[in-house]
Amino acid sequence: MYSTIPHWINGSATEGDSPNRGDVFNPATGAVARTVPLASVADVNAGVAAAKAAFPAWGNTSLAKRTAVMFAFRELFNARKDELAAIITAEHGKVLSDAAGEIARGLEVLDFACGIAHLSKGEYSENVSTGVDVYSLQQPLGVVSIISPFNFPAMVPMWFFPMAVAAGNTVVLKPSEKDPSASLWMAELFTEAGLPDGVFNVVHGDKLAVDTLLEHPDVASVSFVGSTPIAKYIYETAAHHGKRVQALGGAKNHMLVLPDADLDLVADSAVNAGFGSAGERCMAISVVVAVEPVADELIAKVSERMSTLKVGDGTRSCDMGPLITQQHRDKVAGYIELAEADGSTVVVDGRGIEIDGDANGFWLGPTLIDNVSTDSDVYKHEIFGPVLGVIRVQSYEEGLALINSSQYGNGTAIFTNDGGAARRFQREVEVGMVGINVPIPVPVAFFSFGGWKDSMFGDTKAYGPDAIRFFTRQKAVTSRWLDPSHGGINLGFPQSDA
Repeated sequence: MYSTIPHWINGSATEGDSPNRGDVFNPATGAVARTVPLASVADVNAGVAAAKAAFPAWGNTSLAKRTAVMFAFRELFNARKDELAAIITAEHGKVLSDAAGEIARGLEVLDFACGIAHLSKGEYSENVSTGVDVYSLQQPLGVVSIISPFNFPAMVPMWFFPMAVAAGNTVVLKPSEKDPSASLWMAELFTEAGLPDGVFNVVHGDKLAVDTLLEHPDVASVSFVGSTPIAKYIYETAAHHGKRVQALGGAKNHMLVLPDADLDLVADSAVNAGFGSAGERCMAISVVVAVEPVADELIAKVSERMSTLKVGDGTRSCDMGPLITQQHRDKVAGYIELAEADGSTVVVDGRGIEIDGDANGFWLGPTLIDNVSTDSDVYKHEIFGPVLGVIRVQSYEEGLALINSSQYGNGTAIFTNDGGAARRFQREVEVGMVGINVPIPVPVAFFSFGGWKDSMFGDTKAYGPDAIRFFTRQKAVTSRWLDPSHGGINLGFPQSDA
């Protein structure tokens, strides 16, 4: 593994010309493990220039050859995925099983992209007017950029680049500078699979690199996943510069629990969805909305399960690893202090938890807070850590109104054995992804991922059918092949025959 994690531009590793470096930590030890160059404007320009130069040939490469490269990449990726899981655990901190799960979901999108020959078919209508046919073509955009977050260093980039590359575009990926090695690993593997130089480029960096991509005249589109304020900034800035944008923002995902629900299933689901990956998931359940009289019993069951969780180094046999940085750990812990100050009840406190790992790691254990006020920042903010809140309501209607009043509309779930209530919920809730007795309703790759309201900026979601629409532009062709008996000159506006 590199001690300094380089950019990947035009098929080779380079540290660029910027003297600026960022630290990449091992979150389980608190130690600086590697450094990463933070790109200058010239470094970003070099990545975009490589992608621009590679586009004409790649965009004109046959579907058969593009598909062959995607299949080769898929086979190499699957054979060596354990390497990638170890890289993710070392830099992000999530346990190996969670890293493997992330990779498996990314592979789903790669599998879907291998069907690009079918997915990119246009439409054809014969003889719309006498001797006139109309058909559509799906053609690539050109250079596309992807700006991805730290929490899924493999899966989130794979939501976008397999579809973008398969469709004939070239890519500049700007991964999180907190855990950048996964992107470099994928770039090297893509080259081994036969992808031409310049088609897939990785440029590390901070806000300077992001802004350069947003404003670059040769970048056709921007795909982003991150917090809502940044997503809104990305959307507005890139759109102002004439780019196609999909910007997925933050979340505050609610789990509505009706009195008839199986509380053992609910408790298992709340723990799994609340504390997996240390709560650093945009689809994590962060609020349990319990319709009385089930709250006390449910809290007891959740607390019991939390007591069995083992927190520690992700390379060991643990359930939950550290948070990504000390700064983020302290920010999340601050919400627990705020909850106490606001009069909520901290039922299980993750501060000072016993851990299986180095004491200098960025540790915060699973935390459960009851009687969370909707006026508190503990409720209103996306905490992005292992903090699960409980709000008590008196009816389905009250719980639904609470969820619909949130500024976010990313994911939600209902737990009930009443089919009518579930059907009503899926219709009435104002959220983009809904689970029915499923706590993390991330759609499979042949559907599309994305929320509503302040959780999504742009018109198309990630992966699935929306990816084809986003990474291609349609061209409609109206065609007539004249025979010797054509009718000559007619300056009237062309009309369809009756």
